[in-house]
Amino acid sequence: MNTKFLKSLTVIFFMCFIANAQEANKTNTTSYFNQEAPNNTPELFAISLVNTKNIELNVVFNASYTEMFFSRIVGGSFVIHHSELMDGIWSPIQPIQMYPENISISVACDPTITQDGNTMYFLGVDPKNYSNDVSLDELYRIPPDIYASKKIKGKWQIASKVESPVSTEHIESYPIVVADGSLFFLSIRPKDAGGKDILRSPYLGDGKFDTPQSIGLNSIKSGGSTYVSPNEDYLISSTGKGFQVAFKKEDTWQTPVKIELPYEEDWVYYCPYMSPDGKYFFFSRRYYGTEKKGWAGVTKGEVYWVSSDVIFK
Repeated sequence: MNTKFLKSLTVIFFMCFIANAQEANKTNTTSYFNQEAPNNTPELFAISLVNTKNIELNVVFNASYTEMFFSRIVGGSFVIHHSELMDGIWSPIQPIQMYPENISISVACDPTITQDGNTMYFLGVDPKNYSNDVSLDELYRIPPDIYASKKIKGKWQIASKVESPVSTEHIESYPIVVADGSLFFLSIRPKDAGGKDILRSPYLGDGKFDTPQSIGLNSIKSGGSTYVSPNEDYLISSTGKGFQVAFKKEDTWQTPVKIELPYEEDWVYYCPYMSPDGKYFFFSRRYYGTEKKGWAGVTKGEVYWVSSDVIFK
């Protein structure tokens, strides 16, 4: 074969390799809003974009890294916001309308996205249970349920409640959807109805779920929001003052272990979530700056990320 032709092929191959590497690096960078990746010390995520003077919580990416979600309190309402990656550029962050337009105050937070990116589950409060002149203290005390929204032709639709046996008259919060479509969530019910527990509801298809069952990890019942990996091989649970991780071995959840992070005593830690590639751990924290109870007393809310080495080391 002609030597000059071989040299030309080599040059072309090398240029293609470099171009592909640059494109891959570009995608990896823009997937996180051009943020420099954190090490084992937690850092605020996307300052001025996600973290602002408002109260923000719970950053979540879809499995393909083409959409990012988080919740923000705006005018007393919990509102899910998002941004989409289009042609390598993140779109401006915008709120998603989850309830009819006549609802001026609402609760929609803690989104979790199915593997295909087309269904979102979140914590919601039924608008029929309150009026537009409800106080924040009253609004935040109404038992939440699990809601679902479909993405149709690129737009998230008005949400509807996931009916029984998932949503009940009791408290259901912090849904997590795993790879097979099943839902995990935190339930707070009377002691004779199961008490405070983490439940798993198998997906039956067509938006329906089977009867929720306790995952049997009693040692984290006193905890709060709990993330479960897509393959259900580990989970991360909030204790309020920090986080703990539990791994599944031979279909049995092992004893949770505390995740060592520089926690600050006056803050509440919650909303654990892992990036889909398993490289970064996202979490939220809130600060009570007044004597008001519940969310009405929260004056600061921030979202952090840190290398997942702090968990898997």
